[in-house]
Amino acid sequence: MNIPESLSYSPEHLWTKATADGLWEAGITDYAQDLLGDIVFIDAPTVGSKLLAHQPCGLVESVKTGSDLHALVDGTVVEINQALLTSPELINDKPYQAWIFKYQLAVGQDPLTVANSLLDADAYKALIASL
Repeated sequence: MNIPESLSYSPEHLWTKATADGLWEAGITDYAQDLLGDIVFIDAPTVGSKLLAHQPCGLVESVKTGSDLHALVDGTVVEINQALLTSPELINDKPYQAWIFKYQLAVGQDPLTVANSLLDADAYKALIASL
């Protein structure tokens, strides 16, 4: 199972990372895409929508089932990965390159505090080992 050390994770199997422009990317983990199987549809949150930590903000559908996307932190969606809307299977091929949406942290949130509120790679490995 691929779990990059450079990312932060949620208990709902999303990953995130800060980008050079001050935004954050979010996508589903290798573990999640493996459980889902062949991904056939992404219902990404709309640009401008508000994210509330741990609340559903979108949907990933596979040939087996659908799974809600849960926001990692509070923020605002600023961009959707348009390539996934027409080729959602890209997530199966490269889950850590196929980000689903980019977001900006809510006003007043410190990036370091946000990162510390999420799971690091070791904690995420422990989480999935316990499932």
